[in-house]
Amino acid sequence: MARFDDLTSTGPVRTCIGCRKRAAKCELLRVTAGLHEGSPAVVPDPSGAAPGRGAHLHPTRECYDLAVRRRAFTRALRCEGGLSATPVGEYLDSLTLIA
Repeated sequence: MARFDDLTSTGPVRTCIGCRKRAAKCELLRVTAGLHEGSPAVVPDPSGAAPGRGAHLHPTRECYDLAVRRRAFTRALRCEGGLSATPVGEYLDSLTLIA
């Protein structure tokens, strides 16, 4: 088992809201609550500089699907009501097209 000191030597550590595994912050995609086409949504923040509360997610479709199924975005971002996760899904799809 990895020691806590070993995990932090690579920088800040965050937990993916999809798979619940810990990873270096630089390996995860930060998402925030925002607006998409005028309605509340979860929006990707690849630069990690957007203001407000954020959550982290592995940039994979598997972790995204787990987070949607568990309703983890709303809970992690502490937002009442429904948030559309479509912008994050579209962003992840665009990453797979580039790669």
